Amino acid sequence: MASSHIILPKEEEEEGAEAGLGVAVEADHDSPAQRPFQEHAPGKAALPFSATCVRISRDSYPNLRALRNASALDLHDDDAAFVKLEEGDYGYVLDDVPHLTDYLHDLPTFPNPLQDHPAYSTVKQYFVNADDTVPEKVVVQKNSPRGVHFRRAGPRQRVYFESEEVKACIVTCGGLCPGLNTVIRELVCGLSHMYNVNNVFGIQNGYKGFYSSNYLPMTPKSVNDIHKRGGTVLGTSRGGHDTKKIVDNIQDRGINQVYIIGGDGTQKGAYEIYKEIRRRGLQVAVAGIPKTIDNDIAVIDKSFGFDTAVEEAQRAINAAHVEASSAENGIGLVKLMGRYSGFIAMYATLASRDVDCCLIPESPFYLEGEGGLLEYIDRRLKENNHMVIVVAEGAGQDLIAQSIPAADQQDASGNKLLLDVGLWLTHKIKDYCKSKKMEMTIKYIDPTYMIRAIPSNASDNVYCTLLAHSAIHGAMAGYSFTVGMVNGRHAYIPFHRVTSTRNKVRITDRMWARLLSSTNQPSFLSKEDINAAREADKAANNRKNGENAKKQPASVLANGEK
Repeated sequence: MASSHIILPKEEEEEGAEAGLGVAVEADHDSPAQRPFQEHAPGKAALPFSATCVRISRDSYPNLRALRNASALDLHDDDAAFVKLEEGDYGYVLDDVPHLTDYLHDLPTFPNPLQDHPAYSTVKQYFVNADDTVPEKVVVQKNSPRGVHFRRAGPRQRVYFESEEVKACIVTCGGLCPGLNTVIRELVCGLSHMYNVNNVFGIQNGYKGFYSSNYLPMTPKSVNDIHKRGGTVLGTSRGGHDTKKIVDNIQDRGINQVYIIGGDGTQKGAYEIYKEIRRRGLQVAVAGIPKTIDNDIAVIDKSFGFDTAVEEAQRAINAAHVEASSAENGIGLVKLMGRYSGFIAMYATLASRDVDCCLIPESPFYLEGEGGLLEYIDRRLKENNHMVIVVAEGAGQDLIAQSIPAADQQDASGNKLLLDVGLWLTHKIKDYCKSKKMEMTIKYIDPTYMIRAIPSNASDNVYCTLLAHSAIHGAMAGYSFTVGMVNGRHAYIPFHRVTSTRNKVRITDRMWARLLSSTNQPSFLSKEDINAAREADKAANNRKNGENAKKQPASVLANGEK
């Protein structure tokens, strides 16, 4: 990276000039082994970038100005204060994660224990380069800017915690997902085997366990074979998030590393915990490991447990196909998880090749009339004498609401309670066939809790291990973040990036077109639907160009908080 710039909001420029913020050089707190470590000068605030930081005006770079303007609608005021943005040549933008030195200056650092670890003795380069980043967008044109990057995950040369002083805790929240126990196991074993940490505790039953349960001591021996089981050995729950009470307990018990495993709501909670920790000036790192079986976490390539869920969904689809093909005019209807995002349904359909129709929340459909679902079912049965339908749980909710009045109810996590689209479709198909005097047999299969309760498969086990190790390396280096794989590389992602939006199937992408080609089903979309989807994609892409800009980041980007 050729250069790095601090961006000061207009109202802070004069104050910055008076404070002598013209040019500042940061201590290199995560440089590779071959670089000498630079200690912070006494009394100087540490900056979280490994580069020369130059003060520039608000409007010096049109690209950054566009980023700020585009993202202003997406960030809350309190979020903008925590955003860290670094700009380099050729349109490079680093959306960095918070670091302990943002608010605790002159912290001592220690050599990373991995440099003496026999397992790493053959590694060509022990530690990731300080300037290593991972691009959010990997496909670019020759004249396009390099775009937004995230800090690369991995071990740093210097760490901000001594092993014997680390007191870590692990908590799982939200619904079950394959791989939870694997992540727990690898966090415990990684802290112990890589960093010689002996004080690791489990928080039982989700966030409320911080103040309603005893902390459970965890050792490599106690978690040795938990990855062979589904669910979570720590227990889980929804809700129960009282930020101040949680941080009170973290402070009272002397916890200095918090590992939080859960979905977007859980990561929002992790962000609030980090903010409160920072307000109190505590030397505590918060590492979020995103979990959702629906694969709807923004930015990251995929969430752990998704591969296992798709693989297990095949069993239900295979059973539905056997039932359907064994009866005259047989229909197998399978409901899969997917509250807002139809990734499991889409990938399970593509993997199966036995599915005749896939319905997801992102793609509207209609029942009656020419080109509707019922007409397609009629035609398919006449052609093949059987068919298999896969539907995501969040699909068709607007249609159900028209025929079944229901009050808007929410679960403890604030998610809207969905009506059973599978049962509703079953009755609609039966009524249609009865009106046509058509003999038909339909079998409805709902494998929801079977899918999410199983242990993770081989690929997810490997992924869980890498996520856990990346989280440990980042926490030991003093960062607070959500960890995930971006374009095949593990990265540290700001909390607000994975909680402000939700990953959804884009029906204007080629993957959805591949599914339509595979099933040979109609798209059920009107021209208006297609144009609306394209406009939504265009607006989302425009927002992405500036999602990480900030309204008032001077306290973070300059010399830390005052």
